[in-house]
Amino acid sequence: MDAETSEKIQASGILQLFASLLTPQSSCKAKVANIIAEVAKNEFMRIPCVDAGLISPLVQLLNSKDQEVLLQTGRALGNICYDSHEGRSAVDQAGGAQIVIDHLRSLCSLTDPANEKLLTVFCGMLMNYSNENDSLQAQLINMGVIPTLVKLLGIHCQNAALTEMCLVAFGNLAELESSKEQFASTNIAEELVKLFKKQIEHDKREMIFEVLAPLAENDAIKLQLVEAGLVECLLEIVQQKVDSDKEDDITELKTGSDLMVLLLLGDESMQKLFEGGKGSVFQRVLSWIPSNNHQLQLAGALAIANFARNDGNCIHMVDNGIVEKLMDLLDRHVEDGNVTVQHAALSALRNLAIPVINKAKMLSAGVTEAVLKFLKSEMPPVQFKLLGTLRMLIDAQAEAAEQLGKNVKLVERLVEWCEAKDHAGVMGESNRLLSALIRHSKSKDVIKTIVQSGGIKHLVTMATSEHVIMQNEALVALALIAALELGTAEKDLESAKLVQILHRLLADERSAPEIKYNSMVLICALMGSESLHKEVQDLAFLDVVSKLRSHENKSVAQQASLTEQRLTVES
Repeated sequence: MDAETSEKIQASGILQLFASLLTPQSSCKAKVANIIAEVAKNEFMRIPCVDAGLISPLVQLLNSKDQEVLLQTGRALGNICYDSHEGRSAVDQAGGAQIVIDHLRSLCSLTDPANEKLLTVFCGMLMNYSNENDSLQAQLINMGVIPTLVKLLGIHCQNAALTEMCLVAFGNLAELESSKEQFASTNIAEELVKLFKKQIEHDKREMIFEVLAPLAENDAIKLQLVEAGLVECLLEIVQQKVDSDKEDDITELKTGSDLMVLLLLGDESMQKLFEGGKGSVFQRVLSWIPSNNHQLQLAGALAIANFARNDGNCIHMVDNGIVEKLMDLLDRHVEDGNVTVQHAALSALRNLAIPVINKAKMLSAGVTEAVLKFLKSEMPPVQFKLLGTLRMLIDAQAEAAEQLGKNVKLVERLVEWCEAKDHAGVMGESNRLLSALIRHSKSKDVIKTIVQSGGIKHLVTMATSEHVIMQNEALVALALIAALELGTAEKDLESAKLVQILHRLLADERSAPEIKYNSMVLICALMGSESLHKEVQDLAFLDVVSKLRSHENKSVAQQASLTEQRLTVES
């Protein structure tokens, strides 16, 4: 019905009369409902329909036994709810949703065309009623709409219109966190995979993807999808589309490979697909890394990073040559620099470097050299992963830490990144790597390089970090500096106000026990410098330290006694 006719209907006041024609006794109720459905296709007519009091009688008609009445009433209510807050509220108050869900349940298994048409209209009505409205979606979920829709999909998968309605409804509901548990207790995974296998058209597959992606965020559903055979479908898509330059195929390749990576984020689903490194899925994903397709390289590297979430998998992969594949991949992206691929490959290397047994193997394979090629990157995500990878590699590897710590280019870049105020992650990782170079190498040359590059002030600032682990790493590194190269670092420690900071850390009741302990160790180490010793004397350290002798932590109390003796002897 066009806008002009609708305007005339509104002006004539006929809408108010319609309410009385919608009674169960009325012989023309189906025709009137049909007119309202047509009128409400026009946006400006939806509020007038509500104002004319049509919602309550329409909802009453949902109790009718007549199929045509139900069909037209469902259409009318669905159209009034479309993008209309007022329409939805009125249907909500009249209790329309529950009646429709009850119909869906009782009519679910009838497959004649007329019934399927009615089911499609009812699904559409619920969609218009709840679309993009969290509280109404939650209401439908509480009414148990999800198992009903999943059952509908299973029974009516031959009916394209009804299937499509179910998919759109799933897509909407799956956005809500509370829906995931309900979905997980149905056989939605099986139904969607079955449907997916039958689809040839791109648009239909895309629709199913749009439901799969939010559902696959749930770990239980990830496992169900893997068990239902989704992975095989995704691998097939990748194989079919990898060499195509058609836009639809490129989209599908991306969606498919992204979903594959998402399935690997669940611990159980990931381990099932790894199959001890012998799994065909794992092998196929490995073959993506050397491919010429950037999207596949990216998905392959991300998948390896996800497989590398426990020591057993990491050790197996390093022993089977994955590191060389990732280094080759990085090499291909040094110049043209696809940032997402760089980031993914570095993530994978960082995870692989976590088990102690892998570090030496990866160092001798030349991973540090491969990673250092990206020092010139201006991309914070790449900088962040590069730093994390180096930090993992040198953990308890003295020789490697010394080699890197004497690399002036690296240390200067770290000092520069320690000032990256806009990128807290890069700043934190740079500080942690500076400290790690000192802690793991315990080398005078490394300390000299860091002093010359201006790194001391950053380590002192790091001692005031809000993260205890970072504070601690800084204090241990500073204690090594004081023990090994106090003369070289003296001036920088002074101008960074280290002594004042230590006083504050010891006086602060909120400081963790290990922070207090390491601060006192550091105070003792600083006594070897005349100027710093004088600063310690000028601040009333004895008062603070003697209070800590009765600290509940034994190590802190012991260190307080030792430090007190030291301060007394030296003063």
